[in-house]
Amino acid sequence: MSIQKEKPRDLRLNPLFTIGRPFAPLYGAVMAMRASLYRKGVLASHGLGVPVVSVGNLTMGGTGKTPMVIYLARLLAAHHVAIVSRGYRGKAAGKVNVVSDGRSILLDVEQAGDEPYLMASLLPEVPVITARKRALAGYYGVERLGAGLVLLDDGFQHLAVQRDLDIVLFKVDSFLGNNRVFPGGDMREPLSALARAHCFVLTCVDEGNKKRAEALRRGLERRFPGTPVFFSEYLPTRLIDGQGVECALSTLAGQRVDAFCGLAQPAYFEKSLKQAGMVVSGVTVYPDHHRYTGKQIAALVEAYKGTAQVAALVTTEKDLVKIGGVAGDIPIFALGMEMVMEEGFDDFVQQRLTVA
Repeated sequence: MSIQKEKPRDLRLNPLFTIGRPFAPLYGAVMAMRASLYRKGVLASHGLGVPVVSVGNLTMGGTGKTPMVIYLARLLAAHHVAIVSRGYRGKAAGKVNVVSDGRSILLDVEQAGDEPYLMASLLPEVPVITARKRALAGYYGVERLGAGLVLLDDGFQHLAVQRDLDIVLFKVDSFLGNNRVFPGGDMREPLSALARAHCFVLTCVDEGNKKRAEALRRGLERRFPGTPVFFSEYLPTRLIDGQGVECALSTLAGQRVDAFCGLAQPAYFEKSLKQAGMVVSGVTVYPDHHRYTGKQIAALVEAYKGTAQVAALVTTEKDLVKIGGVAGDIPIFALGMEMVMEEGFDDFVQQRLTVA
């Protein structure tokens, strides 16, 4: 198999960030001015008539937004939740695209985008809607689908929609990257933007990075007093086979597997496979939100067939929904993960929405 081992990211060595560094202060100033114009009402921010919870981050790349949205959709199910997403890389071009109406999935993964489609699959009773102008999707969810609460996926910078709760996520191991604003780093806004947040969540906390997480919590509490900081774990809980049937983790425990994924930060995927008891022979890494070609899928299958003593191919749930045609050819599984929140988070969210 073609193995591409993930190396630790050192953003200081990224040549594009080096080239872009002189422009970072200008970009940061523009983003700060934009936020100020929304705050002063010069730029319009739309209320949806129901509570809105935004899940977002300050940095580019994966921090666990999709697992958090799924967690909140289940936590807040009594409010008749609808999820609104931009639908990144989805081909649906309508002003409003209904991925799921809460009864049926109406768009395929190519039209919906991988993350909205995955959320619709895992949350069959929750409407999932995509739109470039997310206020339109929010209005549709409330007025046409009866939503009593809107979850705004990747919404921290989407200030055109008013929100009652702004949750900002950081992955512990990457945090702020090189602490520079784009294009000199992977921060979407200056650090001062975090004053808008109502709480912070440090994701993917485990025994190996617990001390770093504690230090980051103290730093955030000092810089933003009164804004609570919660920890979350992201734990493997099950396997899903190519037909969508759930299996126990013990199915592959102690066995050698090949893996592949299209993630912004794939190192944690390999870590999770090992945590689930698998012996990982290698991981083929593709870009985040990767669209697999027939040639690439055929190469994965052939590499697996030519590898001795490998029990299965394993990928992520987000990737499995994009390669359904492989299911009948080889044993392939997705590693199912669940977010586990620190005690106190659920009560904080419920209380915040009660006050709102």
